[in-house]
Amino acid sequence: MSPKDLLLALIVVLAWGVNFVVIKVGLHGVPPMLLGALRFGLAAVPAVFFVKRPDLPWRWLLAYGATISFGQFVFLFSAMSVGMPAGLASLVLQAQAFFTLILAAAFLHERFRLPNVVGLLIAACGLAVIGLQGGHAMTLAGFVLTLCAACSWALGNIVTKKIGKVGKVDLVGLVVWGSLIPPLPFLALSFAFEGPQRIVAALAGISVTSILAIVYLAFIATLIGYGLWSRLLSRYPASQVAPFSLLVPIIGLASASLFLDERLSGAQVVGALLVMAGLAVNVFGGWLVQRLSPAR
Repeated sequence: MSPKDLLLALIVVLAWGVNFVVIKVGLHGVPPMLLGALRFGLAAVPAVFFVKRPDLPWRWLLAYGATISFGQFVFLFSAMSVGMPAGLASLVLQAQAFFTLILAAAFLHERFRLPNVVGLLIAACGLAVIGLQGGHAMTLAGFVLTLCAACSWALGNIVTKKIGKVGKVDLVGLVVWGSLIPPLPFLALSFAFEGPQRIVAALAGISVTSILAIVYLAFIATLIGYGLWSRLLSRYPASQVAPFSLLVPIIGLASASLFLDERLSGAQVVGALLVMAGLAVNVFGGWLVQRLSPAR
């Protein structure tokens, strides 16, 4: 991976790591399904009037919007609304990296090398250490819903890779036009489960903090984050890109500790170091093996 793309990957990591704190703040004043509708509505409009629709059949836009946007966040917002802590949500959601590798091998016939396996095993140990030492209670419902969100994200990664094989696609256009898909399903769920009275009350009493949270989720986490992420997936194998998301819980746990008083334990710090070590093995392991192997 080039230094420029490596920097872009780290920008995505930072944006998505802080994202979990922002979601928690947004949920304080806006119910989860309404928050999803506002997030993707703002991400799509007015951008769709200025960004050309990607040269793709609508079925691919629907698949992208239904998985990486609607599917992922309907589960994640629900999980965090039923008590999933922001820091631990950022951790459990990264199971998508493992799901992505499995799905890429099954549907895209991508091979992952020994360093990929070793790196992910090291990172998995780190994630397990962090999860077992959570500073706040992890509800079963929140845990299961977050795993469902991870599965949806992984499916979205595979859709993105398939779209990349269709031809050259404007990735900013993909994110913008894909954001048109979630608002109506989110609104339907909001009316069904949150009710018109709660929707009206939330909109009438919306605070500046909630507005800023929605703006961050729409522009930073969605347009910038997924735009860059889609670009990376279109240029590199999923096995090389997906593990970068393993750094997201490091930022997520740290920002949750700083802003939400979700304390990091010593074991969580050890787990974070294991995650970073696993990422290093996955990204640089193949290069290191080649350097150390005797010339033939």
